Amino acid sequence: MGSWLAPLLVAGLLSAPVLAQQAPSLLYTQPLAPAAVTAVQEKLRAAGAYTGKADGIWGPDSQAALERYQATHGLVPSTQLNPATAATLGLSPSELLAAGPGAGPAPGTPAAMATEPLNQAAVRNIQQRLKALDFYRGEVDGLWGASTQSAIERFQQGRGLQATGQMNPVTARELGLDPSNLAAPVR
Repeated sequence: MGSWLAPLLVAGLLSAPVLAQQAPSLLYTQPLAPAAVTAVQEKLRAAGAYTGKADGIWGPDSQAALERYQATHGLVPSTQLNPATAATLGLSPSELLAAGPGAGPAPGTPAAMATEPLNQAAVRNIQQRLKALDFYRGEVDGLWGASTQSAIERFQQGRGLQATGQMNPVTARELGLDPSNLAAPVR
């Protein structure tokens, strides 16, 4: 084995526990207050990932900076600030949430849909589709739980999607569901 390969193997072995994922748990999304967004933007700017103004508004530049930061720091790229990214930035999730409630995204926007709970008809439809594809073995009860989330994550992995365990438009389309109306009959 070449001498240049050994450090890569050692680095890979040392980082393996960090990359291991725990069993999925329920996730709740809470919008950050402008003060918390400003703190994140300032940390991203200090890390060289963000060049915009720390104005407390989470826009496309902030999102791109977050994804750049995650990629350059060996974190799993995601579309949201997660606990691992916050910790790497030196931010405490509890302090970010203590900054107060955010104004939240405009109703009906994709950002709002990501934070709004799904109604029982939509969850039942998702469960039925996952069951038909042999990813879900639980009761089709319309209740979002760990088994539904785990089934979505397995489905996403099986389709080569980012495995978040959360519904998003790409996952809905791959399931054959209408992303704008998850309760609609399967197409």
